[in-house]
Amino acid sequence: MRTPTARAAGIPELHIVVDAHERYPYTFADKPAKTTREALPCGDYGLKVAGQLVAAVERKALADLTSGVLNGNLKYQLTELAALPRAAVVVEDRYSEIFAHSFARPTAIADGLAELQIGFPNVPIVFCQTRKLAQEYTYRYLAAALTWFVDDADATTVFEPAAAEPEPSSAELRAWAKSVGLPVSDRGRLRPQILQAWRAAHPR
Repeated sequence: MRTPTARAAGIPELHIVVDAHERYPYTFADKPAKTTREALPCGDYGLKVAGQLVAAVERKALADLTSGVLNGNLKYQLTELAALPRAAVVVEDRYSEIFAHSFARPTAIADGLAELQIGFPNVPIVFCQTRKLAQEYTYRYLAAALTWFVDDADATTVFEPAAAEPEPSSAELRAWAKSVGLPVSDRGRLRPQILQAWRAAHPR
């Protein structure tokens, strides 16, 4: 399938930040886009304005998506993404392929995905059928995010300074994690991902 070469939202060159840990990144070679590599706090592809991350896209192969649903990792990632003004998850496959898996009950995966989408309605999970189409969606999503930021006066409120919030104690962190549905034990050391999720939900 050929994808359009027309530039998204009329932007001459879109600057996309690619996470430094992304092993096989999209190149956007056929798009009017420039990429740079750096560590992102969340997502695999990001849009920065004035040095701050305002939009991100998390890329998922189907195996990564399904395992993330079952082991809880996807919920941590969605918690972090939801803290951004705009974010999405792209899946390099069809939704129907979920039901072709034999290593887990397909209904468990489908139900888990539905529950996550209800829990994080501002982070759409988009099945793009192929890797090429997922790259296409990522490019156009980030371009639309830039247009939104430039055109929407309310978007600039994401940069308003806020008073620094102290880090929570272990007990407070455990209580917060339980309140938002993140799995934690009643005692012992908390996983680093819990603090990362709290920080993402309480940007400074």
